[in-house]
Amino acid sequence: MGNFAGLPPIYADKPIELAPAKVIASFPVNTFLENLAIAPDGTIFVTNHEVGEIVRITPDGNQQIHASVEGKVSGLAFTANGDLVVTGWNADSIAVVSLVKSDGTVETLLIMPEAIFLNGITPLSGSQYLTADSYRGAIWLIDIAQRRGAIWLEHPMLARSNSENVIPAANGLKRFGDFLYVSNTEKMLLLRIPVDTANKPSEPEIFVERINIDDFAFDVEGNLYGATHIYNSVVRIASDRSTTIIAQAEQGVIGSTAVAFGQSEGNRTAIYVVTNGGMFLPPPTGVVPANVVRLEVGKAGYPLD
Repeated sequence: MGNFAGLPPIYADKPIELAPAKVIASFPVNTFLENLAIAPDGTIFVTNHEVGEIVRITPDGNQQIHASVEGKVSGLAFTANGDLVVTGWNADSIAVVSLVKSDGTVETLLIMPEAIFLNGITPLSGSQYLTADSYRGAIWLIDIAQRRGAIWLEHPMLARSNSENVIPAANGLKRFGDFLYVSNTEKMLLLRIPVDTANKPSEPEIFVERINIDDFAFDVEGNLYGATHIYNSVVRIASDRSTTIIAQAEQGVIGSTAVAFGQSEGNRTAIYVVTNGGMFLPPPTGVVPANVVRLEVGKAGYPLD
């Protein structure tokens, strides 16, 4: 994997252990798949960011538009009863959180003019979720039952180093044990925030630096699998902080944006990766079709809730 466009060579010396890969579904060139959530029956839901669509993909790769919103969609998480909570913007470019029912109907839960760029979302407890605000440098606590949003943590480590930079800061977020892990893509940091028994945060700490991570997922042992976006790869970060490359451009992960574990029998030890085909930083070959790629990693996913 040569570097291009002067990217810092942060993965140049990392060991490579490629996981068995299979492209499950492809989308036309210039499709920005941003996030995904996988149902217990193996159905994969993905956000098609720029056109505001949530697409439903069967385990064998059949695609159907599940829901559409006026605006853009970013992060996805399941509710207890199998509906989807979706972050994004409405047609007026104001941050919104929507509820997508299992039949595809869409309901606006919250309009959040004080938020700027809601991105990754993950369950916290009950009806509460945490979502990263990539441009405000904050994490919001969203209560979908009470339809309320409040700042959970606002901190310089979650922010961009320069507000002119279009690269998202706080981006993906997932809990493992007593910590919430957050990627700050713009600062090339993976952060870890201690969470107390009342689900309140302490001061963020740097877990890994010089790392380019978009969204990510954990296995039961605490290995993190991260989409590297403009680095066109997927990496595994062990609990000792060491990084291994497990998929590269030739596995179909150009412009990788997010990762989720399979949920059905036979897929529990696989991760699914969504991509945008290199739209943000096209490879020398130009932008390629966006993919959903299955990687066999040999370990089961850590439960999201």
